[in-house]
Amino acid sequence: MIRNGLFVLSCVSTLLLIYLIFMWVPTERTLGISQRIFYVHVPIGWVGMVSIVVVGVASVVHLITRNNFWDAIAYSAAELGIIFATLILLTGAIWAKPAWGVWWTWDPKLTTTLILWFIYVGYLMVRSFSQGTRGRMYASAVALLGAIDAPIIYLASVWWRSAHPPLNIGPLAEQEMSLDSKMLITLFVAIITFTIFYVYLMVERFSFRRVEDKLDEVHQYVSINL
Repeated sequence: MIRNGLFVLSCVSTLLLIYLIFMWVPTERTLGISQRIFYVHVPIGWVGMVSIVVVGVASVVHLITRNNFWDAIAYSAAELGIIFATLILLTGAIWAKPAWGVWWTWDPKLTTTLILWFIYVGYLMVRSFSQGTRGRMYASAVALLGAIDAPIIYLASVWWRSAHPPLNIGPLAEQEMSLDSKMLITLFVAIITFTIFYVYLMVERFSFRRVEDKLDEVHQYVSINL
């Protein structure tokens, strides 16, 4: 029931977001139509950073409780996180070309995002090649590094000189909000839409992961008794 509700809500909000991006929100004066990727790039970045925090928190809780429920959450979030981290880099490169004239530059925010991508890869590699409690412990250490990297990505344009514009939304904003009201509304709808979609994917992947865990337990039981 929850999965169906999330799926329907995700579809409806996605259709609304498409209308807002291409029909309702005004075109930015400087960057023109290329600025519209902003409403995809920023929410993807938000979801990618939230996901690594979920991985880190769930990993720590699993180590404390030894409950595979939390490990399934961590693993599922990592698998989705690597997808969103990849999309962050790709959409960033697509936007960087018309905005900065290059596909890539070693901007602090870009660099720390690339580090996040490697952390996701590292977590999944450790989980793939290390079995049992020890492997989960090592993977948890990697996940914690990612959880630390997430706020660094957010604050990169505050702490260092960055090609990215300074923060103008939230309590740490360095300047007054400069977004047009329609742009701001569209951005919030985009963030909500991608968050709902992420939660839906998490529920689906988590349910599959729990089935995989049960099959592994059955396989181990059969192997021991045979």
